[in-house]
Amino acid sequence: MHPTTFDGPNELTTQRLVLRTWTAAEAAAVVTGTSRPASWAPDFPAEGDRVIAALFDDNPGWLSVWGHRLIIERASGLVIGSIGLFWPPADGILEIGYGVVASRRARGYATEATRALCVFALSAPGVHTITASTEASNAASARVLEKAGFERQDSSASLVDGTARFKLTTSSDRLAR
Repeated sequence: MHPTTFDGPNELTTQRLVLRTWTAAEAAAVVTGTSRPASWAPDFPAEGDRVIAALFDDNPGWLSVWGHRLIIERASGLVIGSIGLFWPPADGILEIGYGVVASRRARGYATEATRALCVFALSAPGVHTITASTEASNAASARVLEKAGFERQDSSASLVDGTARFKLTTSSDRLAR
C-alpha cells in the first residue's frame, strides 16, 4: 500500500483548468447547501458533487492531495465540477471519478482534468493502475476516458450490470495523446 505521507501539490494546473483540493468549509457548504460562494458556477454543485462531499467525513483521505479536487475554469475562476481519486490504493490500483456541470460540458474539460490527475496519480510510489467505471449507456463519459488514454475492460459481468469499466496503467502509451 502507498504511504499516506507522500506529499504532492494542492493545485494541479492545466492549460485551461486548476484542480484544487477541497477545503472542509467547501465540503460543508456543498453538503448543507447553506452558503453559496460566488466562485461557483451557477449549476455547481451537481448531484455527484453532493454525494462525494457527504462521504468526506467517513473518508478523510479523500480531502488530501491524493483525494478529490474541485475543477476550476481558469478563464472565469469558477468551480465547474469535481474529480477525485478514491484513496488509498489497493495493491497499487486507484479508482477515479469526475463530473463537470452541464453548463461547461462538451468543452473537453473532463478529459483535460482526467489526464492531469492520472499523470499525478501514476507518479505516486507504488501506484501502477487507475480504473474508472461509467454506465454503459453514458457514451460521453466513456469517450472522456478513452480520450484520456483509458482502455475499455468490459466483461460479461459488467455487461450484465450495465457498467463499462476502464483501466489506465503506467505502461500505457495512451496517456500522452
